Amino acid sequence: MRARICVSILPKTVPEALSLMEKAEAAQVDFIEVRLDRLEDCLGNLDALQDMAAYGKTPKIATDRASRSRTEQRQLLLDAAKSGFEYVDVDLFTSELNALVKELKALGTKAIISFHKFVGSLSLSELNSILEREIASGADVCKIVTTATQIEDNLIILNFTAAAANRTKLVCFCMGELGKISRLLSPLFGGFFTFAALERGSETAVGQMTIKEMKTAYELLGQK
Repeated sequence: MRARICVSILPKTVPEALSLMEKAEAAQVDFIEVRLDRLEDCLGNLDALQDMAAYGKTPKIATDRASRSRTEQRQLLLDAAKSGFEYVDVDLFTSELNALVKELKALGTKAIISFHKFVGSLSLSELNSILEREIASGADVCKIVTTATQIEDNLIILNFTAAAANRTKLVCFCMGELGKISRLLSPLFGGFFTFAALERGSETAVGQMTIKEMKTAYELLGQK
């Protein structure tokens, strides 16, 4: 199975976003996640969102981790869908999640339903419970990310990914410096894709490797 890589970018302006997308396309990644958290001119600005969605040929994911009101965030994600983003990432605990997922799908966008545990890992039963909730919400892609506090946490995530990936498209790995193993190997265990940074210093989460580092590792493992 070929390992798919999604590069995550966190721009402050639309021109910066387009510049980062150009670099990502040159690196031949499979997906580009546009973090809308810091974009100064995207809220209520369909033109800006359309410019980003239409740039290049790589499928794009819109997500927002900013501390906005629930109403603002919901509208922003719907606007991203209207603007042509192929995927929109929505947190599992978003209010009225099922209704939002239906709206996104009606606009022709696929929904990634995500869960993040920023402190510690989860048991297999907890992981399965979260997956069931994500599937029930209507997710096109399920995303479950924990944080490794010991190297063994990667084994739990990778075993879970291998068992669950035949049920749904699943993005699943551990964050943190100790989670790099699962970030790298998750796609080889059936994960839909994994995340990378464009270059050193542009990481959007702890433990992200660069595109170059990941591709070099996959080549060494015989996966191109």
